[in-house]
Amino acid sequence: MIPYLDLQAQYRAIKQEIDGAVLAVLDSAQFILGPAVAGFEQAFARYCQAGGTVAANSGTSALHLALLAAGVGPGDEVITVPFTFVATAAAIEYAGAKPVFVDIEPDYMTMDPAKVEEAITPRTKAIVPVHLYGQPADMDPILEIARRRGIAVIEDACQSHGAEYHGRRCGSMGAVGCFSFYPGKNLGAYGEGGAAVSSDPALLKHMRLLRSWGEEVRYEHKFRGFNYRMDGVQGAVLGVKLRYMEHWTEARRAHAAAYAQAFAGSGVRVPVERHGSRHVYHVYAIRVADRDAVRAKLTEAGIQSGVHYPIPIHLQPAYADLGYKRGAFPVSEKAASEVLSLPMFPELTAAQIRTVADVVAAAAPAAARG
Repeated sequence: MIPYLDLQAQYRAIKQEIDGAVLAVLDSAQFILGPAVAGFEQAFARYCQAGGTVAANSGTSALHLALLAAGVGPGDEVITVPFTFVATAAAIEYAGAKPVFVDIEPDYMTMDPAKVEEAITPRTKAIVPVHLYGQPADMDPILEIARRRGIAVIEDACQSHGAEYHGRRCGSMGAVGCFSFYPGKNLGAYGEGGAAVSSDPALLKHMRLLRSWGEEVRYEHKFRGFNYRMDGVQGAVLGVKLRYMEHWTEARRAHAAAYAQAFAGSGVRVPVERHGSRHVYHVYAIRVADRDAVRAKLTEAGIQSGVHYPIPIHLQPAYADLGYKRGAFPVSEKAASEVLSLPMFPELTAAQIRTVADVVAAAAPAAARG
């Protein structure tokens, strides 16, 4: 069996360091925030080329904190994309605002900057580009539109730890950048976790207050806040794993290149890295016409796969009240019908890549023929 992700292999490689870091938290009894989280916050800010980090209990919480700190609230609109995990839209609604969708670029599957301006209304308070799969969105035109219109940019970098756009790290370009440390992410905790990074001291201060019940002084609540704190064990785990991020990222990039070479001439549509960017391949999503048939062949061969994501948010039953219909975002809808996520993790072997590619290449033409 070839797994989609092998967290056990990753743990075995760094077991001694992880065990020591976790035991140190248990010995200290600093279970909520504490020195392990503070140390990780400092290291992650440096890694992201940002001024500071606010560690949280999930990427969704980080997005919620960022939106609130940017002044988003009831009656506001926030522009984002429908082809993303549902948490992007959920966080906007948590802030009391309405998600307004624009379509994605067909090659890169991130926000199409050409669609943004026409979606802006007097109620638009923020733009949330999503760096999907590890691919940076086309930030320069988005940032220019936002600057000209006086709108905040909050980066959803939950899948793009270490990704770069023209030399700038994802998360460092907007007012705030938000990350998830869900265990399967390129930088994953051993439980839930997330973070918001920023170089704006006022935003960092506001998010820290909101993260812990709005308290500046214990039991004195300046704002109506939340229990969004990261626990000490996750801070310790992430602090260890962050030291390996560049090594793991380069392994992912090498695996992506090997997949692309293996699929050359097969007709399988492989991911395209944006010029001037560094894709970190959290997800290696190919595109095939009969996705379900190809996936069935992978399953038959003992190869795990995924679909990120089969239904765009605007067509999800939970978001029917937004009023969008099928056909509203054709590029997103087409992507949702074709994407197939193949095994991708640093410990993947060349033989496993070859086996996966052979099964897909054999199945894809057969699926096309019906």
